[in-house]
Amino acid sequence: MSSILTKIMGHREKKVAGPVARHSGLKQRLELKAPIEGADFVAFDTELTGLDFKRDSMISIGAVRMRGGRILPGQTFYRLVRPDSELKSQGVVVHELTHSDLEKADPVEEVLCDFIDFIGDAILVGHFVFIDVNFVNRAMKRIFGVGLQSPSVDTSALHDWLYESDSHFARHHQGMSLKSDLFSLARKYGIEVEKAHNAMYDAYVTAQLFQRFLPFLPECGVRSLKELLMVSKS
Repeated sequence: MSSILTKIMGHREKKVAGPVARHSGLKQRLELKAPIEGADFVAFDTELTGLDFKRDSMISIGAVRMRGGRILPGQTFYRLVRPDSELKSQGVVVHELTHSDLEKADPVEEVLCDFIDFIGDAILVGHFVFIDVNFVNRAMKRIFGVGLQSPSVDTSALHDWLYESDSHFARHHQGMSLKSDLFSLARKYGIEVEKAHNAMYDAYVTAQLFQRFLPFLPECGVRSLKELLMVSKS
């Protein structure tokens, strides 16, 4: 822990020391035997310059807190991030963030510090979450010397597991969707989506999708956080 603190304190924003140092001990504090309905979750999404883990970077993070299956709309997080790589024209068409939008954005170390402070001891939820986790994890290791410690639930993987494991789920939702992107699944399960989106909007759609799936878990024998994490690995 002392080596982590030493590295963190070398940054110009010394306030990052507390949240990052606390985050580094998260795995020792988690109660994975706790029931899902009382657990804290943070549904989140990132916007990126591209999908190359080595060359691309984050340009925004959006998140909303949940308690079990209840979305807490008053507890949200949204920040633009000053990119470490060039914007690409095809990406701008998707996320609609331009150079002028990002030139005054906060540096990634400040945004990450505030993000992990917002997460606290919650479990992360994302759609194809490994993409977002890998970008956050790479930046944290580079800047702070410690990776992202929060376990994560992938709503895409959870959907596939439920379809294969619960005939009632498959009947209720009339079969498997051919498309597994966030908006296609959201529409399939009665979640209204708009064409325009950003990380905050996508995080909220992800939270609603997760909300749809939770009621089917108990009859499949999935009641604890540990069991949820086992069946929703990306």
